[in-house]
Amino acid sequence: MKKTGFIAIVGRPNVGKSTLLNTILGEKIAIVSDKPQTTRNRITGILTKDETQYVFMDTPGMHNPKNKLGDFMMRAANDALTDVDCVLYVVEANKHISPTEEELMDKLSRGSIPSILIINKIDESTGEKVGETIKTFSEKHDFNAVIPISALKGKGIDVIFEELEPFMNESEWFFPDDIITDQPERQIAAEIIREKILRLTNDEIPHGTAVVIEGFEEKKDLISIRAEIFCEKESHKGILIGKGGATLKKIGSYAREDLEKFLGVKVYLNLWVKVKENWRDSTVQVANFGFRDE
Repeated sequence: MKKTGFIAIVGRPNVGKSTLLNTILGEKIAIVSDKPQTTRNRITGILTKDETQYVFMDTPGMHNPKNKLGDFMMRAANDALTDVDCVLYVVEANKHISPTEEELMDKLSRGSIPSILIINKIDESTGEKVGETIKTFSEKHDFNAVIPISALKGKGIDVIFEELEPFMNESEWFFPDDIITDQPERQIAAEIIREKILRLTNDEIPHGTAVVIEGFEEKKDLISIRAEIFCEKESHKGILIGKGGATLKKIGSYAREDLEKFLGVKVYLNLWVKVKENWRDSTVQVANFGFRDE
């Protein structure tokens, strides 16, 4: 009998939600960086294992929004809790609970949503800290299970599937068994480029950038991609381009490597940088850059 389950991956920024999704799928579909609020949209990852299809939804980190983009990200995170079969609540081994996390646990309790507490990055912590974290969070919410893991090293992933099993439903699959995401290739391409910006630039510049794919032409052995990188200030444009175009060349080179791995063909990548002042505070611009409520 076929089974299906929808699972939301939630938690505060930088706890390793996207790394967990990529590890579960065995392939990179969600971008990762050491900067907070890397994930902006809800990202769907699909794993068909034996007779069960797991549909995971990676969500933006729970935070206190400071602009229109932040408002969108929090709506995307909260919407992911609607009609899911289980929630993977990801935290680090730190006994501090933020007000946003308190609110999220209250929502899980009110909605009687099955939830599993995932203590990530145990390879960077101690058994004592992990134990304290389990105690602190378990006192606030009655989780169905608690699993210490290292998403980066793949530790504890099998246990997650064991604990998810009771929440899977007898149902036909919603997706073909050979796909790992429902994201369009254009969207993945834009996110890969943005990941390289996050890694190669500092301070407020990465958060003020958006990537729009203006051209995606597929030929037999080559895909030509034209992408426009939007930033909020003229000074940011200069930093993104770099002296003699050096930074933009690095962004393009690193992004092309990942794109060729993902798409399986050679990629010609043409990048342009443009300025849209304060676009994150404009509802219209946020929507124009693809951040729209579903």
